[in-house]
Amino acid sequence: MRETAAAQPAAPVDAAKSARKVLYWHDPMVPGQRFDQPGKSPFMDMELVPVYADEVAPGTVAIDPRLTQNIGVRYAQVQRLSEAPQLAAVGSVRLDETRTLSLQARVGGFIERQAVRATNQPVSRGQVLAEITSPELVQAQEELLLATRLNDAALIDAATSRLALLGVGAAQAGQIAKSGRLQRSVAIVAPAAGIVTEIAARPGMNVAAGAPLFTLSALDTVWVVADVPERDAAGIAVGRAAQVGFAALPGETFTGKVEFVYPDVAAATRTASVRIALANPQGRLRPGMLANVRFAAGPAREALWVPSEAVIQTGSRNVVIVAEEGSRFRAVDVVTGAERDGRSEIRSGLSAGQKIVASGQFMIDSEASLKGALSTRASSATAPIQRDRSARARPTWAATSASR
Repeated sequence: MRETAAAQPAAPVDAAKSARKVLYWHDPMVPGQRFDQPGKSPFMDMELVPVYADEVAPGTVAIDPRLTQNIGVRYAQVQRLSEAPQLAAVGSVRLDETRTLSLQARVGGFIERQAVRATNQPVSRGQVLAEITSPELVQAQEELLLATRLNDAALIDAATSRLALLGVGAAQAGQIAKSGRLQRSVAIVAPAAGIVTEIAARPGMNVAAGAPLFTLSALDTVWVVADVPERDAAGIAVGRAAQVGFAALPGETFTGKVEFVYPDVAAATRTASVRIALANPQGRLRPGMLANVRFAAGPAREALWVPSEAVIQTGSRNVVIVAEEGSRFRAVDVVTGAERDGRSEIRSGLSAGQKIVASGQFMIDSEASLKGALSTRASSATAPIQRDRSARARPTWAATSASR
């Protein structure tokens, strides 16, 4: 009598369980395999677990709220924002090739003195870079002095013109004629401020007329060359406005325009190069500096945005986990668009106002995989396997051994 009385309270529970509809049975350790009847698991030495129709909707997983709190799940909402689309790219500062000058020797001779001997050395306009001692220069000066003593205007003009071809200006020629002193060397002077990028001259060298000596690059204007992803390069044309910022100059933004789009695409990075010219009167922009560039890509339009960390990129698809009522979660395939400021554009798959998982989604996906709800194997599983009640199914490796 006591045993019967003790068993009576459990009767309603058993009746409730039997009234619930069982969808299928599965092994929690192999969630992708489903069975239509209870029994022993062919994979583990354990009983198959029933999955009821009222437990969770298809494609979703229910997780204890305490577990989601322990794993640090953070939520966010899908937002609909109206913003002007922008393209972001990374670039670097380069020398303006149109501001590069080459200095050559106008007269043959020996380099006697040289003030600039290292590349990338800054120079100012009018600074003497080197001096060339030339017998030809001395001869031209003697002709000028002789014409001056003869007071022959035609000979003076001819001698002055010859000295000009050798790099001696009219003012310097007049001073030579007035003082009667010969100058043994001619100075190589920087025509503009900048940096010396090449040096072909060294003290004591014998150079011929026309030989290159120095290459100067001005820094009053620099180029910013940005690498734009191949898929976005078609949306950038010459004249497009660009905002440029530099890590070395935080808080400052430089405005420029696209002046050239390079015709080739880098095979290694699949990016196209875009050139922007920026004024640099104070010389703060130096070649090699890292630049962050933003291009205006068109008028403002509405779009859905989510935190970029909420998007799980698997390689073949992008997934966002949607949080539903009752601590239930569902994986949704989405199509993403632009990405900027830590946000990703959602072109399809979600709607505004939906609650999504912003962090901790990998733990949820792991929990879902164990339950067979969100994993790829579970979603692509076949129909429940028909089981023979008289024989227990054997795992594949066991069947293979038996056939041998």
